[in-house]
Amino acid sequence: MDIEITLLVDGSEHRLTVDTRTTVLDALRERLGITTVKKGCDHGQCGACTILLDGRRVNSCLALAVAHEGSEIVTAGGLGTGEELHPLQRAFVEHDALQCGYCTPGQIVSAVGMLDELASGSPSVVSAPPGSEPTPLADEIRERMSGNLCRCAAYANIVDAIAEVAE
Repeated sequence: MDIEITLLVDGSEHRLTVDTRTTVLDALRERLGITTVKKGCDHGQCGACTILLDGRRVNSCLALAVAHEGSEIVTAGGLGTGEELHPLQRAFVEHDALQCGYCTPGQIVSAVGMLDELASGSPSVVSAPPGSEPTPLADEIRERMSGNLCRCAAYANIVDAIAEVAE
């Protein structure tokens, strides 16, 4: 069954007709031609398809497009301004935090959401209890980014790039 939906993607409104089983990932890539969102595992295990959906990190391969009618979606392509890179995009380049680059858009989008979570005080598994010595930033980054895999193993540089922006 097809249904017409509206998605706000990277600041632009898009009306499209999709099958009710279409994921946000497939709507973005196949219907809208947005290829910064990568299809990795298609099971929510690798993070290559990470987007910000109404400000929260989401694996777009697990979200049905019809369930997010009117939602605001931000992809890696929507982070910078065309003229200037987002600070995390710039830090990834400066810290050589990529090799093949396939996971990079998902890593960067996830890092943006992760830093928002950290700034809002949202705890992670490794967060120190209130009143105790804070958890080292690198440990927080590693834990919060654990859902984003890099087959090339550029993790050390990814953590350094995110830490630079966080500080």
